[in-house]
Amino acid sequence: MAVNITLLFTTQLLQILVGTFYINRHIKFRRWDKSFLSALIINITWFVIGMVVGLTIYSLIGKNLFTDLLMIFINTIIGLGILIIIQKKKWLRSLEIVAFAQIILFIATIYISSLFDIIDIFLITGDDKLDGSKFTFVLFLLVIFGVSGFIASWGDKIQLVKLRRVVVIVGVIPGPLCLMLMFIIQQRMFFDYFIVDSLISIIISIITIAIAKLIAYKTIPIQEIRDLKVLEKGKPLLKVTNLKVYYPLLKGVLKRKIGEVKAVDSISFEIKTGETLGLVGESGCGKTTIANTILGLLDIEDGEILFHDEPIPNEFSSYFRQKIQMVFQDPDASLNPRLKVTDIIAEPLKNLLAITDKMKIRRHVLRLLKQVSLKREHMDRYPHEFSGGQKQRIIIARALACNPELVVLDEPTSALDVSVQAQILNLLIDLQEEYGYGFLFITHNLAVVNHIADRVAVMYLGKVVEIGETDQIFLNPAHPYTQALLKSHSEIDPFDQDIKYVIDGEVPSPIDPPPGCTFNPRCVSDNRTPECEFESPHQIKIDEGHYIWCVNPPYGVKDREGMD
Repeated sequence: MAVNITLLFTTQLLQILVGTFYINRHIKFRRWDKSFLSALIINITWFVIGMVVGLTIYSLIGKNLFTDLLMIFINTIIGLGILIIIQKKKWLRSLEIVAFAQIILFIATIYISSLFDIIDIFLITGDDKLDGSKFTFVLFLLVIFGVSGFIASWGDKIQLVKLRRVVVIVGVIPGPLCLMLMFIIQQRMFFDYFIVDSLISIIISIITIAIAKLIAYKTIPIQEIRDLKVLEKGKPLLKVTNLKVYYPLLKGVLKRKIGEVKAVDSISFEIKTGETLGLVGESGCGKTTIANTILGLLDIEDGEILFHDEPIPNEFSSYFRQKIQMVFQDPDASLNPRLKVTDIIAEPLKNLLAITDKMKIRRHVLRLLKQVSLKREHMDRYPHEFSGGQKQRIIIARALACNPELVVLDEPTSALDVSVQAQILNLLIDLQEEYGYGFLFITHNLAVVNHIADRVAVMYLGKVVEIGETDQIFLNPAHPYTQALLKSHSEIDPFDQDIKYVIDGEVPSPIDPPPGCTFNPRCVSDNRTPECEFESPHQIKIDEGHYIWCVNPPYGVKDREGMD
């Protein structure tokens, strides 16, 4: 009796510790919408109920097979009750994970309890028939585990279930458990009935797996494939306000924080439908960090990112993954070399829309390929069979698969030849004119920005120093850094091959930026004053929609109030 109580207490305590660990982990990643106390109360409730029920049953009945089955049933009912509370409270699925983990842990205790009985049987020696039963039991137990695991994991749809590992475990557990209980009951007679016992165990596994999958498939949010949506141009799409993204600097074995890199520091901009915002600046100024933050790949230190006036959550939902897509810089690294083009473009359809009908997928992939000027014969080829420009078209088709509204393009033409760059840029312009997509175009190439962008934001060391219409930036640059960038732009001239302009000095370290204006050590403007070395830049309005961040206004410009 003491052993049973000790085992019960240990397993119940293990359940509450695991539940608390899960909640703590989800709070750390900001996936929990309630306080830690809420999780702790539910875990303690589970612990107390489990202990009371377990002690009552053990004291009244004692430990036997009936007790184990009764305990499984009672704990399962408790778990279902907790899940019902979760659904009514509309909490995040982290608590759902805790509930499932505790149910599985309790069933695992039944496995452990049965395992002790099996060990007692295996310690019996000198009985040849029992030895045959032992060998047969171990062999078929492994077979049933393997067969059940394969059946539970098989199929495309199971990959779309969020808690697929839980579904697999729940489906696999009953079959082997049934075989273990039969072996404990039959012992020497197991060798005579092992075929029947194994068939019964496999049938039970198949039934439970089928039921678990049927329930799990109901949770998949299957959507219809829609034609590419035409957006009304000029509507607010993305708004970034005072965005800050810092990288911590850690040192030592204990990973103490000794500083931080201000990769993005108080940046604000907005993008409308049918508009392209060009983001330019030197390497390391924070352009790609902004893109990764918008895509939910990095945590925000401070500030706000709104998509259709709705804050983008820390953990991207299926909706935002459909509406915000990315075109990467390197087409070779962006494509899986083991997949055909159809499978590559179909990944968003399977993962985000839960479409598994192969014919429906192929028809939609063909329409997307035609949108990017590729043909039917390209569908069943592998990435290595395409040129660089064709690979970039495939990536663009994949980005368009789920009807996005905002496309982030991180230097999509830098790895391509000049003639191919023109084709890709013209393709993007045509798609934007037809469907009204909003583009965030990140590049070093000022000529590309001049060709494709409606508005341009110039970045330096994690800050925007100038923003305005493309013509305003290229024809009337006001910030010294923007002027220096445009002067340093190289041109092909066979009669004059000298470098016209080079920005003096080195880019300061983002770990320890200079005080005041971060550009002041390299600034050669006549408007530079001693105040630049200790005063922070402020927003200055040059013209309607044209702003710079500087200490002193340019000559001929009054220091007017910036935008709201």
